Amino acid sequence: MTIALFVLPALVLFLLLVVAPILVAVYASGFKWNGFGGLPTDFIGFDNFTRLFASDIFLTDMWHLLVLVLLCLVIQLPLALGIAMLLNQRIRGRAIYRLVFFAPYVLSEVITGVLFSLILSPTSGLANGILGLVGLESEFLANQDTALMSLFIVMTWKYFGFHMMIYLAGRQNIPNELLEAARIDGATGWEVFRHVTLPLLGPTIRISVFLSVIYTVQLFDLVWILTEGGPAHSTETLAVTMFDLGFGRSQVGYASAISVVMFALSLVFALGYQRFVMRRDMEGATTAMGDTR
Repeated sequence: MTIALFVLPALVLFLLLVVAPILVAVYASGFKWNGFGGLPTDFIGFDNFTRLFASDIFLTDMWHLLVLVLLCLVIQLPLALGIAMLLNQRIRGRAIYRLVFFAPYVLSEVITGVLFSLILSPTSGLANGILGLVGLESEFLANQDTALMSLFIVMTWKYFGFHMMIYLAGRQNIPNELLEAARIDGATGWEVFRHVTLPLLGPTIRISVFLSVIYTVQLFDLVWILTEGGPAHSTETLAVTMFDLGFGRSQVGYASAISVVMFALSLVFALGYQRFVMRRDMEGATTAMGDTR
C-alpha cells in the first residue's frame, strides 16, 4: 500500500499526459476531423495514412530526417567527441572552454532560433556582414539549397556541447592506468585512442547516438522559429508538417496520422536500438545492480 501511494501520483500524470494523448492520436488518425465539436465521428479508416504515404511533403520530410540524422552521426557527434578529448587534456582555462561550449545547450530552442534568425539574415545579419568582406555572402535560410545545411549548423551549435559533456564524463571514468599501460607497451597516441579509449567509450557513444536520433525525429521548435519549414518545404520536418496541418489548417485527423507515424518511428528505433545495439550495455547494468544487492 505504501508503494502504491507513492507511485500513484506519478502514474496518474503519466497516464494523463503520455498514454491518453497517444490513444487519442491513434483514435483521431482514423477520422476526418477538424479538432472541434468533441470527439470525431466521421470514420475514414486508413485513408489518412494512405494519403500521408502518397504525399510528396511527407516523403520530403522523411528525406530531411535521414539527412539530418546522417549529418549528426558523421559531423556533430565526432566533433563533440574530438573537443571532449581535447578538453580532457591539461590545458590552461579548460574549465572556461567547457563552460563556453556547453552554454548554448542551456539556451532554449526559441532563444536560439531568434538569435540565429538575426545572425543569418540575408540583408542585415552578422554572418553576411563578416562574409561580405571576402565576397562570400549567402542567403542561408532563405535559399532552398543552403537552408537545410544552415539549420544543421544551428543544431550543431546548440547541441554539440551536450554531447561533449557526455563524452567528457565517459572519458573521465576510464582509469588512467589502462592508458599508461598501453603507452608503456609502445602504443602511439592514436593507437591508445583507437584501441583503448574508444572501445571503453562505447556505451557512452551509443547513448549519445540514441539521444541524437530521437531528438532529430521530434525536431520542431528550432525549425519553426528559424524557417517555419521554408523556403518551399526545404527545411520542413515531420513535427512541423503535423503542427501546420493540425493547428494551421484544422486537419487534426490527418495531423494525428503524422503523429502516429512519428511515435512509431521513435518506438521502433528505441526498441530495436536497445535490443541490438545497447543489449550488452543493458545486461551489464543489470548485472552490476544484481552484484550490488
